[in-house]
Parts: sequence; C-alpha cells; structure tokens
Amino acid sequence: PEETVTGSFASFISAARPEHLSQTVRQRSKRMILDSIGVGLVGSTTRVFDIALRYCRLYSSVAVSSVYGKPGVKLSPTLAAFTNGVATHSMDFDDTWHPATHPSGAVLPALLAASQMLPPNTKPNGLDFLLAFNVGLEVQGRLMHFSTEAHDIPKRFHPPSVVGTLGSAAATAKLLSLSPAQCCHALGIAASLAGAPMANAATQAKPLHVGNATRLGLEAALLAARGMEANPVILDDIPGCSGFSAFYGVYQPRPLPAPGQQHEFLLEKQDIAFKRFPAHLGMHWVVDAALSVRNLFIDHAGSFSPSLIRSIMLKIPVSKYINRPFPSSEHQARHSFQFNACAALLDGEVGLGSFSESSIQRQELRELLDKVVVEHPEDNVANFDKMYGEVALLLHTGDVLTGKCDTFYGHWRKPLSKESLLKKFRSNASHVLPEEKIEAIITLVDNLENLSDSSQL
Repeated sequence: PEETVTGSFASFISAARPEHLSQTVRQRSKRMILDSIGVGLVGSTTRVFDIALRYCRLYSSVAVSSVYGKPGVKLSPTLAAFTNGVATHSMDFDDTWHPATHPSGAVLPALLAASQMLPPNTKPNGLDFLLAFNVGLEVQGRLMHFSTEAHDIPKRFHPPSVVGTLGSAAATAKLLSLSPAQCCHALGIAASLAGAPMANAATQAKPLHVGNATRLGLEAALLAARGMEANPVILDDIPGCSGFSAFYGVYQPRPLPAPGQQHEFLLEKQDIAFKRFPAHLGMHWVVDAALSVRNLFIDHAGSFSPSLIRSIMLKIPVSKYINRPFPSSEHQARHSFQFNACAALLDGEVGLGSFSESSIQRQELRELLDKVVVEHPEDNVANFDKMYGEVALLLHTGDVLTGKCDTFYGHWRKPLSKESLLKKFRSNASHVLPEEKIEAIITLVDNLENLSDSSQL
C-alpha cells in the first residue's frame, strides 16, 4: 500500500532505537525531565492539584502508580498520569517549545505511570524510557510544524491538549513496544480524545488540559494495545474528511522520515524554554524588560519610588487572554502582562510568592496597575520566536526610561545554565522533599541511560 503520513509516524515510533538519540538530544531531554519533575513536585502543593487528587482517589482499583509530592499515595496508572499532569501545569511553570506547546508535562507523567504499571520482568530500562520520552516530543513537534497557525500564540485551543495527547500516545506506545499498526491506531484514538478551548486559560481548569493530554494519550495506547482500531490515516489531509486537520485551518502534513541517518530530532535543532518563575511564557519578556528599566530608575533617582511615575507604557503583542489589566486571582495574574510588569517593578523580582492573594491585592501594586497603558506595535507579533517586551516609565519630571527584552534568560535562544536549572529544581523540590532525596533524583536523571528499571523514577 502507498505510504501515508500516519503510517510514517507509526513506523517511526516503532523503529526508533536508543542509538538514534544524539548526545545533544539525550542531554537536553534529561534537562527537561529533571525540570518537569521539579515543577510537578512544587505543583503538588497547589489547590488545583488537591482538587484533582481528591477526585482521583474516588477510584482506588489497580493503585500502582505514584503521585508527585504524596509519599505512600498511589492511583491507577491513568489517574496518576492525570494528577501528575495537573501538578506539572498547575503554576504554568513547565517548559515551552516553539511552535508553542508544553511538551514535557504531556508525556512524562504517562511514562512514569506506565513504567510502574508493567510487570517486574518487563520494566523498561532508563534508556528505553529516555527514547520513549523523545518519541513523544518528536511527534508533538512534527505535528506543530504542519500548520503556520501553530507558530503564533494560540487563540482557539490550547496546544498541549491536542498535540500533547498524541505525543503521550506515541511515547506510551513506544514504551509498551506496540506494533506499527497498533501505533497507528493509538494516534487515531488519541485524536478523538484531544482538544481544550483557550477560554479556560487563566482558570483552575487550564491545568486539566495537560493532565488530560497525558492521561488520554496513555489511555489511547492502552486501548490500541488491546485491539481497538481507529482511522489509519488520521494525520493525513484527506479532502472532505477532517482528521487531525480539524484543529487547523491551514494544515500541510508531511511524512516523518525513518529514524537514522536521514532523520534529525527536532530537539537537536532547537532547545527548550525553561521558565524562571511560574507564569505564562509571554510574561518573561515583560518581566525582564521591567527589571531592566527598574535598574535604570534606581540609577536615575537613587531608589525605586512609584510616586515618581506618571505612567507605565507596555509594548506587547496582541493576545487577548494574556492582556489582563486588573487580575483578581492567582491564575489570572499568571496570565497578565500588566501584573507581571508591575510586580517586577515593585519587588525587583517575580517568584512563587508573587501570585499569592496577599501579593495580588496589595494597594501599592494596584496603584501601579492604574498607571499602565498598553500599545501593540505592528512589529511585535504574537509569536514566541519573534515577540519582544518593552516597558517605558514616564516620570513626573518628564523624563522617560525604557527597558526592552527580545530574548529572556531561559528562552531556547538563551538557555538556562546547568547551575540555574539545578537551582530551580532544588528550590521546587524542596517544598515537598528532603535534601537527600532531591540530590538522589538529580543523580538518577543524570544517569538515566544506566538505570536498569525506569520505574525507580
């Protein structure tokens, strides 16, 4: 039969081998795994995580898979994947790729849960785990590249709820050693389980998008393993019958080359953005710009004094769901250009504490928000690879001070150093784990290729 796009993806998933992962891909993906675990651990302290966990504990059958930050608590594999996915995205602290999606949180919890589900004599080793993780990343990245729409900050649906679900299915299919036909059906089943609207951004429902992606992808692979079938050309562009193209107005799929000499993993070409503080990725541009102009202000006036500021001009791209002048909740604040710029100006930093209710409701912060004016320059496009953030302070003296950021520290063009990544992980994990366990995880991930049983993660 003629080769199809969907068939090429299925063949790739089945044929990928550890030797196909370059040293660069291995190192970058291990950084992602470590960061994602840390983000999940600190995320297990949030209210939305507690809600998800209480729901999942209603179902206690086959409780074999661990939950972030809850020693002794185990759930069924799919519900553990769901709960850990919610934890990972509960603070919007997880990694981001381009085109825009959160790749790790949609894949890692499914693999962690599945590795504990398998019988002792069939446990995948660390190298198998690392390979499956990278297969899940690759499928997400390739799907995102099939549409020019995917390159911009999303408007209709949250990308990890779509490409993440298929990435989770692909990763789990690889970990379970499914046949090419089963991999094909897993992708088709996952496509029927995918999707979440952007209207739920900046609410407690948004973390469910990542939780569902990793859970439903795992379920798709398990269903395919048990013989369920789906459309074998789900990724192809079939006139008059929408498959994966239902999610995009512009959709131009291409076959995925077989792993080996003619294939280069996308992670080889482009690194990942790791966030320094828990907020939507777009916030990192305005925070760095605000910190820059704050330093100029201190040099100019000797100290930071909000009373000297007449107005604050933000030059940001057009994106309705992150243009929030007066956020009233934690999740709204994480998705507000205005809030993050003003918090950075007022405090000289943005961190976990910035999004507490007491911090959000501060009178001095509200007074700064009242001074914010927004502009959308035509050259500032809503695209994580092209956008910039600019913060200008107009003082009562008439002086104007300006800070601009086109690449924040942590962006794929300006990656976090090993020291910065480890500092972030240790800080996040310390909210629920003692120091010796934190260091053990760092060592375990760093030597993942040599781990004989990946369920030890």
